[in-house]
Amino acid sequence: MSTKSRLQAMTAELVIPDDALPPVKKFEAPSEGDKLVETRFPPASQRPSGFKTAPGQMLAFRGQMLETESELLALRSKLEQYAESMPTKKLDTSVIEPSRWANRHNASYTTVKFLRLKDDIEQAGGNVQPILVRPKNGADGHYEIVFGHRRHMACKKLGIPVLASIANDKINDLELFAAMDRENRERADLSSYEQGVMYQRALDEGLFPSRRNMAESLGVSHTWVNNALLVANLPVAIIECFKNPLEVTHRHARLINDALEKDRKQVLKRAEKIRAKGLSAGGVLTGLLESQKPTPSNDIVVNGKKIGKIQRKGDSVMVALKGADLGDEQLVKLQFFLVNLISGNQVSTDS
Repeated sequence: MSTKSRLQAMTAELVIPDDALPPVKKFEAPSEGDKLVETRFPPASQRPSGFKTAPGQMLAFRGQMLETESELLALRSKLEQYAESMPTKKLDTSVIEPSRWANRHNASYTTVKFLRLKDDIEQAGGNVQPILVRPKNGADGHYEIVFGHRRHMACKKLGIPVLASIANDKINDLELFAAMDRENRERADLSSYEQGVMYQRALDEGLFPSRRNMAESLGVSHTWVNNALLVANLPVAIIECFKNPLEVTHRHARLINDALEKDRKQVLKRAEKIRAKGLSAGGVLTGLLESQKPTPSNDIVVNGKKIGKIQRKGDSVMVALKGADLGDEQLVKLQFFLVNLISGNQVSTDS
């Protein structure tokens, strides 16, 4: 027998007494004099401020946790940045040595740019932009410059400490060289000669196995490296023709190198003649390349008869005519023609 059947059998004879039930109130319609009362649902009471349901409180708590966690992550990130940053301090210039890859020529410390930098540092009471140094191996309290040789030299000449960033992690030679090269190229204050000497020294000492490897490691073009090395590899006799090596550009080096390949002996001979003349960079270039230029010599022929010669010599043009073949009137016309030709005025060739 099922549970339902058993319950029905047990309660079949049960009778509820009449007095056990509440009296039933007979419904009476309201009379005309009775006042009708409108029945409404009670107004919804507002929860006190801050009251939340359990799920709402859990969501609010989770939001606070996420916000706190976000702040902690931000603070941790800042602490990591400070932990990895390089401390700066003022150092005596005497405890700082130039890098073995130092690329500054002594002439760079006599230029107008350097003197202006020195004046700026003096007026500011020190270098505002710190140099970068690394601890020197085997010499406690001494440092080696990664970059900032000019700022260091300016402070040294002024007799004041130099503001320096000290690398926490050990920087190897490759990293030092790359940092120095990047700093110089970004500041664009290193001459072509100094750049070339720097690259050549790195190759000579085996820091890079080849020019191609150097270019790829430094993130520069092969052409850039080759042009810089062209300047550095010019013969000493050629470099000494310039007032100082800082004047030699990539363009100078390419033209001079082409001339050396054609007739090295003649170019070097020409260099000996102009070395002590103190010529400008353009004058040196002209002097070195003059022997390589073919000297055009053209006869002036009129009606099948040679009457003279026109010849270029350096920046001059020489015209030699047989005076007996020209009358005074023709000389005047020739002079008038040349004056207008050189001044750029339009001239007629009919007369």
